[in-house]
Amino acid sequence: MSPPVAPPGWSRWLVPPAALSVHLSIGQAYAWSVFKPPLESALDLSGTQSALPFQLGIVMLGLSAAFGGTLVERNGPRWAMTVALICFSSGFLISALGAATEQYWLIVLGYGFVGGIGLGIGYISPVSTLIKWFPDRPGMATGIAIMGFGGGALIASPWSAQMLESFGSDSSGIALAFLVHGLTYAVFMTLGVLLVRVPRSEKPVEGAPSALAGPQVAARSAVRTPQFWCLWVVLCMNVTAGIGILEKAAPMITDFFADTSTPVSVSAAAGFVALLSAANMAGRIGWSSTSDLIGRKNIYRVYLGVGAVMYALIALFGDSSKPLFILCALVILSFYGGGFATVPAYLKDLFGTYQVGAIHGRLLTAWSTAGVLGPLIVNWIADRQEDAGKHGSSLYGLSFVIMIGLLVVGFVANELVRPVNVRHHIPAPRQEAVDVQRQQSESA
Repeated sequence: MSPPVAPPGWSRWLVPPAALSVHLSIGQAYAWSVFKPPLESALDLSGTQSALPFQLGIVMLGLSAAFGGTLVERNGPRWAMTVALICFSSGFLISALGAATEQYWLIVLGYGFVGGIGLGIGYISPVSTLIKWFPDRPGMATGIAIMGFGGGALIASPWSAQMLESFGSDSSGIALAFLVHGLTYAVFMTLGVLLVRVPRSEKPVEGAPSALAGPQVAARSAVRTPQFWCLWVVLCMNVTAGIGILEKAAPMITDFFADTSTPVSVSAAAGFVALLSAANMAGRIGWSSTSDLIGRKNIYRVYLGVGAVMYALIALFGDSSKPLFILCALVILSFYGGGFATVPAYLKDLFGTYQVGAIHGRLLTAWSTAGVLGPLIVNWIADRQEDAGKHGSSLYGLSFVIMIGLLVVGFVANELVRPVNVRHHIPAPRQEAVDVQRQQSESA
């Protein structure tokens, strides 16, 4: 499938909605917890078993993004969005069959394996194209799209809950909800497939820099540079710190204030989780747009340095002030989202646009690592502290100290980032431009 070239007069502002239609859909992954209790009840599963489709989906996200990134660059955004649509929607349809026949392995296969491939390919599908359309504001452009992944659960959670209430939470009701998800997301993602275009030239906006300006590095060479691995550490540490709170948010705020005169109710804890999701989403567009003004290195100094301060404030004073705890947690989660949205532009600054999508895909293995590391640190330490007879905020003190240390490691890694050595530059990164010119001549 050839990348669709924009006709003369095509507005670049049609590309972010195309990306959003994909990211808002695959962002449903963050709403998987809605299906956990019904599945556990209907299929007699443990909590660990019901989490398996989500965990496998995140693992497949990282692997498919890493191994499929070069194919995405070669075949273009429409091909990638089509693959994401087929895999993500098929995953729901296979899961619907699994729920209807009470074969849990089909839900794991469908949502986790097949759907997870759709997550990874869909996540990276618009990144390279957005950066080429917005060479003047790459942080804002990627922030708009990746904001959708953070906000997808805000739509999917109440929608899924309403369907389960209407259809029932038994196996047939879950199957019907999965079926509706698969068909609806297929239609919605089709909008992105139809709308997306690549620019006709490497300079799509008058007065803006060329999309191919500056050093250009191939993905194979990029992973051999210290800059890539410094950014891998930066992303991994930032995500670990954010997901450590996000994964255990409701019980954490409940524990922190359990022994105070103002304990947190179940509904208030759920509201706190919703606030964190909103901060995660807002940070993706807000902080990534700010990076266009102050630079990528400086914004990561904020994410990692200020993030460490926020963790220190929670550890020292969090249990004495509910507003302080909530404010610090919201800031940390905004940095978590901002880190995801800013990293494609950081990669573009260092390695150019030539194969930035493929490089981004490889970097997302840091997310897979952090997705295991963050919850493991917080949950394992909390369990050990509880076994030792501790309670309340004491369950989290040590894990917060570890998070501060990890953020400092990330801060140092960010400071070590330097321009890529010229030996890694490719002399004529024009293949994509040549492809576009060839298509123009063919259509002329």
